[in-house]
This record gives sequence, C-alpha cells and structure tokens, in this order.
Amino acid sequence: MNILVTGANGQLGNELRLLAAASTLPVCLQNGGSRFFFADVTEASEESLSTLRRLATSVVDTSTCHLDITDLEAVRAFVQKEKIDIIINCAAYTNVDAAEGDSERAELLNAKAPANLALVMKEVGGLLVHISTDYVFGGDPYNTPCREEQTGTPTGVYGLTKLHGEQAIQNIGCQYIILRTAWLYSEFGRNFLRTMLALTASKPSLSVVFDQTGTPTYARDLASAILAIIADYMNTVPSMSSKGSSEWPYGGIYHYSNEGVCSWYDFTKVIAQQSGHLSCDIQPCHSDEFPSPVKRPAYSVLDKTKIKQTFHLSIPYWTDSLYHCIANILRH
Repeated sequence: MNILVTGANGQLGNELRLLAAASTLPVCLQNGGSRFFFADVTEASEESLSTLRRLATSVVDTSTCHLDITDLEAVRAFVQKEKIDIIINCAAYTNVDAAEGDSERAELLNAKAPANLALVMKEVGGLLVHISTDYVFGGDPYNTPCREEQTGTPTGVYGLTKLHGEQAIQNIGCQYIILRTAWLYSEFGRNFLRTMLALTASKPSLSVVFDQTGTPTYARDLASAILAIIADYMNTVPSMSSKGSSEWPYGGIYHYSNEGVCSWYDFTKVIAQQSGHLSCDIQPCHSDEFPSPVKRPAYSVLDKTKIKQTFHLSIPYWTDSLYHCIANILRH
C-alpha cells in the first residue's frame, strides 16, 4: 500500500520518517510491501535534516513533496497520481496563543484541510489517520481521565478548530482513525522538552506551572502506535475484501499518550534531573501568573483503555520515554 504523510517536516512526521526506514517496521510494511510519501508546504530545516541523519539506523528518506492540503484538487490529483491508500495527517495549526487572533487560518488548517483529506480518501476507499488533541477538552472540570466518547468542551480557538476537524471527518464518512494526543515532544523542532533543556541549562531559577495536569507524549511512541494500527489495517482489509466487505471494523476516535500523569512543573523537574541541569532552582507557580489569551485545560489526562484493548498496544511510561529522548539529544 502507498502511504502519504502530510505535515511531514514536523515532530511526528520526522519520527515517522525514522521508523519508516527502521528494521523494526511491522513486517507487512517492509520488503516493498508499502511505499511512503512525505509531504509538506515548507522544506525541512537544516537542523531537522541533520537530526534525522544522526538518529537514523539506516538510510532515511529526507525528501519532501510539496502539497497544500487546503487545496482539495491538489490533494485529489496527488492521491490519484501516486495511488495513495492511506493518509497520515500530521499537519495542523498548533500555535495555541496565536490561533486566538488567527481563527480563519486555524479553521482552514485544522478543519477544512482534514475535510479535504477525508473526502479524497472516501473517493478512493482509503484510510485517513488524523492527529487531534487533548485541547478538545477543558471547558468542564475533570478529575478522571478523559474518554473518547466524552463531549468536547474546548476553551479556545485551537481546540475548537481541532474539534471541527474531527466532526468534519466523521460527517464525511470515510474510513478513519482520529488519534487525540497530548503534550507532544521529540528531538525535532520547538517543543516543551527542548525549551526546558535550554532554560534549565542557562537560568539560575525558573517558575513552572503546577496547576495544569496531563501526560507528556514522545512523538516516536505515537509514530510507532500509528504504524501498528496501519499494519492491522493492511492485514485485515484484504481478508475482509475476500468476504465481500471493505469496511474495517476498528475505525473511530482513540486516545494515545504515554502512561502516567504529571504537571508541567513535574515534567520540568524530571527534564532537569535527567539532563544534569541541577543548578537551576525550579519552583511551582500558578497558571494565572503567566497571562495568556487562551485558557488551557487544567486536567487533560487521556484514558487509553480503548486503543490498548483494540490494537493490543503496550504503552511506555512517560519518564522512560523521556529519558530515551533526552539521551538522543544529549548524545549529539
């Protein structure tokens, strides 16, 4: 099968590049059984290309096809030309604060673009894997992990437009997997981990929010989960087709993050300890001490029971994955 990764130059897209080249790829995705296409509207940075080459255990595909997923006809033409069977949509407008003053573009990228992908996948009978967010929650007080069927109550434009994207995909009716994730970090780009590595190395003291709770998610783990789901799809659909059905029974919304729970303060403390930045005095503070145009979810821990039971996934604990990622960064 031919697999298109959109938003390929972001954190998750780059982790998918690495795994697509790795010997640990699921068997059905190896040995010419699949072909990956990586697409974005921007070229990869030299820093990302360098990181890709350093982390790769074999030759990694660093090429990027130009594809604007807000252009329905461009998506349709690409899918038809390359005979795409699966799209993994990693593209999004992710600047939470900026989205408050840029709602039209956020809606275009987070809702209209996924709708385009869903329409084209419905036309060709393919699968859309779409990445969503814990920010679809937050408007109601929670103290237990959020489940997939829980009503979305976003508190800002980013979360609202991501919820609109989910709804558009569901209404179009293609075969889809929507994966809500949270607190994503990796060796690539700008993210909380890399910011805190720099700050704890250079600042004598730091105040970090302790009244927002969630789970850090290593993008490599999420990428592995996506490929495991795709492998299930590729293994299941041919046998279903032979029985006269092409509908994969496992589509829907799922939650994925690493296991465990922490605050941003706890996250930062572990980052500093693991990286050896022990001279920085890290203190907890309230979120209202850092004025923001949008209210972030106070508690957005995701319940992952459904994805673990459906796809038999073993999900790493957040500190274990964090240690691995930090080691990759510090090693180079």
